[in-house]
Amino acid sequence: MKTIVCIEPGVLEQRVVEKPSAHAGEVLVKIRSIGVCGTDIHAFGGNQPYFQYPRVLGHELSGVIDAVGEGVDLPIGASVYIIPYIHCGKCVACRKGKTNCCTDIEVLGVHRDGGMAEYLTVPSSAVVVTDGLDFNDMAIVECLAIGAHAVRRADIGPEDTVFVQGAGPIGIGAAQFAKSTGAKVIISDILEEKLAFCKDEYGLDGVVDATKDIHQQLSDLTDGEFPSVIMDCTGNVHAMESTFTNLAHGGKIVFVSVIKKQICFSDPEFHKRETTLIGSRNATVEDFEHVVQSLKDGKVKSGALITHTGKFSEFVDLFPLWANPDSGVIKAVIEMDI
Repeated sequence: MKTIVCIEPGVLEQRVVEKPSAHAGEVLVKIRSIGVCGTDIHAFGGNQPYFQYPRVLGHELSGVIDAVGEGVDLPIGASVYIIPYIHCGKCVACRKGKTNCCTDIEVLGVHRDGGMAEYLTVPSSAVVVTDGLDFNDMAIVECLAIGAHAVRRADIGPEDTVFVQGAGPIGIGAAQFAKSTGAKVIISDILEEKLAFCKDEYGLDGVVDATKDIHQQLSDLTDGEFPSVIMDCTGNVHAMESTFTNLAHGGKIVFVSVIKKQICFSDPEFHKRETTLIGSRNATVEDFEHVVQSLKDGKVKSGALITHTGKFSEFVDLFPLWANPDSGVIKAVIEMDI
């Protein structure tokens, strides 16, 4: 089978390897669509935590069941999406149901080889049979689940004003799920076209130009009270540090993005607000289920999010173009050649 490997930062290569087989407890999935994530772009750029080269990228995946191993009762040919977080089920986090931050977690495309391949074997627990969605929609369920999990972590409701930093796919997903709770939602970015897109397409309540005075814009948009929840989806250390002084008193900060740097903040600013600081990592099965139902119910939208598609055979050439911040990509999806 064909697979695409990130050999080192900036270098992708298509290789032919042996097609895997499904062992006991496993499912062999014929991949149909692959979402391109910020994780893939960061790995390609050499700044992704928890990462070693060479690695087959790809963790936003959909496909059909091609074969099953012993002890697996799932229908051959069924359409599925894949939960890419392989957890141990035994550690302190897993025992509390927090499989998303398992002490021994292996994320496809990060800790182990991912799904930029024609076939992939995964534990049967990582496969969810789903109907009513096309393969491209199923491929970005994981992306949307990151935002859904962050909103659930923050316990956002109608009384909140939420400021989402970063209008990339994760930020847009977080904004949509925050909006679905009835909260007032504001989003920021450095690109005017992304801000206009978010306001027009998703009916958000305000936008902030991150190239200008963010503090003043937030003050104007909230009558000087500032957001009760700030969710950072930028992966930018300065943006993350700014949350501590742009937050309402009694508010919550949610760091969805992860960076390979230290975060510093003023302790008096942190304490005078009685700030709640929350880390949000990956997602759980409940979040995935919530995303799928929300897509089916029309509470969140995926179509406009996918701005670029390309074939698997073209990906080695397309990916460096898509990784360029000036490409206009919000979300790209690779479709397998069939």
